[in-house]
Amino acid sequence: MSDDNFTDSYDGIMDFVGRIAELHKLDGWWEERNPRPALIWGRRRVGKTALLQHFARDKRVIFHTGGGRTPVRELQELSSRAASMVTSSTRDLVSRPYETWDEALDHLSREAGDEPLLLVLDEFPELITSAPELESVLRAFLDHAHGRSRLRIVVCGSAGRSMRAVQEYRAPLYGRFDLTMQLHPFRPHEAAEMLPDLTPADRALVYGVLGGMPLYLSWWRSELSIERNLARLACHPDAKMLREGDLVLATEAGKGAHLAATLQAIAEGYTKHHEIADVIRADPSRTLNDLLALGLAERIRPVTDTDRSRRKIYRIADNFLAFYLGTLSRVLPEIDRGLGETVLPVLVESLNDHLGDAWEEAFRDHLRLRATDIHPQVVAIGPWWQADGQHQIDAAVLTGRSRRPVLVGEAKWGKKVNASRIISGLAAKAAHMTSEAGELRFAVCARDEITHAPPGTLCVTAADIFPDPEGSADEVTSSGRTK
Repeated sequence: MSDDNFTDSYDGIMDFVGRIAELHKLDGWWEERNPRPALIWGRRRVGKTALLQHFARDKRVIFHTGGGRTPVRELQELSSRAASMVTSSTRDLVSRPYETWDEALDHLSREAGDEPLLLVLDEFPELITSAPELESVLRAFLDHAHGRSRLRIVVCGSAGRSMRAVQEYRAPLYGRFDLTMQLHPFRPHEAAEMLPDLTPADRALVYGVLGGMPLYLSWWRSELSIERNLARLACHPDAKMLREGDLVLATEAGKGAHLAATLQAIAEGYTKHHEIADVIRADPSRTLNDLLALGLAERIRPVTDTDRSRRKIYRIADNFLAFYLGTLSRVLPEIDRGLGETVLPVLVESLNDHLGDAWEEAFRDHLRLRATDIHPQVVAIGPWWQADGQHQIDAAVLTGRSRRPVLVGEAKWGKKVNASRIISGLAAKAAHMTSEAGELRFAVCARDEITHAPPGTLCVTAADIFPDPEGSADEVTSSGRTK
């Protein structure tokens, strides 16, 4: 079983989708009269480069990506890229490349005297590793060149800690950015745009397995069945999902001694602080904070509790990583031994167990997206459970300064559900949460169909959470093929 050859950038695989708000912010920054640099960061694979390429498609732009080169080679590479974009009457960058960053910035600033020029410094942490002086050089350049040049600079990077450090109070570039923007994985309705040829239910399944990283979503081939997609992406030793899971743990979680072990513990169901401590045999507090900052884990408490609540649990925030460390990790040894074809049916049968948590979170995200339709003063949407872990509610909506519950909801990863039965159970559980349970509105979520819904029930299906992209009029089958 051989994997297909696909590029590692989703831009070019299909038309650029999503990122409307981010593009508006970049456009606003570009139109400023004398903008100071923009700072953009986010996890690897989240689509930073694709966003910037799309933004710069009609602009003079020099893309330079830090590659761990020596300082001399780094400047030679920048000179080569600049030579193809600027025609300088004062310097031949091929025969006489830049020798210092001061020289490079001053020259590019002169070349942008009459027409705007965009300089993208990608993987900035790599650049300052090979040239530690770059931050101070860039600060000095910005201070003396501000208002005198039309050079626009974007600083971009994947290393979360390093990119946050660039913005800290004592950092040389503190206060020198007019735009700072963290790029997040796609939300469910955004991910749907990358899967236009699938049914909403299949989009939900793909999102539950691959998460919101644009690159991962681009791997899914809509003309193939779910089984064949999993076979090519996960069921042989060199499969994309296996390689990527290893890479995420090595590059993101691999930066701390206990990060990978803590993620594995959470994926295996050890979700409380003391349970994690028992598994990794160390205090996980700092490790958990690192995972929260990286966006790999998330801390959850009952929505009615305060920040100081002790009723906190942790979950893997990334669907792909949760699938890799949970469902997929249980069969990895067999896949490595060549049993991918016989493991595949077991993997498919395990999908429903995995998708429950991802479906509930997608439901909560949809409620947040529709918050103004639910109530004009929504202050929180989240799960709720009693102190003993009983009477769990998938989603509760709180409003106003008093944080009064106005809606409770339940999501079922089932094709068809009976709303009347669900609401009966919800009402009983809500009575333990609020004394005004009789005034609550109810929401019910299912993959395809909701029956016997009382008047006023908010009914949500995959078609609502993962809607057809605008302009997509084709009817699709459950396998993803258009009719």
